[in-house]
Amino acid sequence: MKIITLLTDFGSKSHYVAVMKGVMLSLNPAVQFVDITHEVPPQDVCRGAWLLAEAAPYFPAGTIHLAVVDPGVGTERACTAAKLGDQYFVAPDNGLLGLVMRRLPWIEAVRLDRPGFRRSVVSNTFHGRDIMAPVAAHLSLGVPLDEFGPRLEALQPLPFPEVERGEDYVEGCVVWVDDFGNLVTNVRREDLQQVAFGSAAVQCGDHVISDWVNTYAERPAGTCVALFGSSDYLEIAVVQGSAARTLGVKAGAPVHATW
Repeated sequence: MKIITLLTDFGSKSHYVAVMKGVMLSLNPAVQFVDITHEVPPQDVCRGAWLLAEAAPYFPAGTIHLAVVDPGVGTERACTAAKLGDQYFVAPDNGLLGLVMRRLPWIEAVRLDRPGFRRSVVSNTFHGRDIMAPVAAHLSLGVPLDEFGPRLEALQPLPFPEVERGEDYVEGCVVWVDDFGNLVTNVRREDLQQVAFGSAAVQCGDHVISDWVNTYAERPAGTCVALFGSSDYLEIAVVQGSAARTLGVKAGAPVHATW
């Protein structure tokens, strides 16, 4: 049984995700779906790319990831399918695969331009249903990647903020706010490897956090703390509260660690 994951910005109130699943089930009734999330902020390619890159490495070889965050739907941007490492990805070529390409080795990619692998009528505004979902289903049936279109030598990169490192500082930013209000940054544990644990002061907005913990429960409720989360990125959290609300910051806010 093949696994197809789905990641979109469609939300949970519309029928769009169900329609894509219906298209795929019509071609392969045995497919197993896993929803990564459908709550990517509308048209936020960077957030979608981040969440996809965080989730994909945990799936078994041969998994097909269908990701649709597509503000350029209907334009000249390509729809693509790619093999990265031992997994497959179907997505618009708009940077959505930009972060997962940094984690998994490039094998091959193609542009989806073969009419035989799309619905007979293609909407200008729903390529997820009419082009990408059918391709994901055909991939699950064993159709080779090169059957779907001409090979691409590269995919669109993602203009993702890089971490700046100095002798006594690291500068990054908040890349997203999770549902608990934790501020997840692009600073990895390895960026601070040369620093003794707890010796860095982290500034975000007007606040400086110097209280480092290993778990959220090490401090009393309301304490603002710094820690490395489950993916080894620096997080700023408020115990049993919302760091985003307490600090008054959101995604994109600069983060400055000094020691």
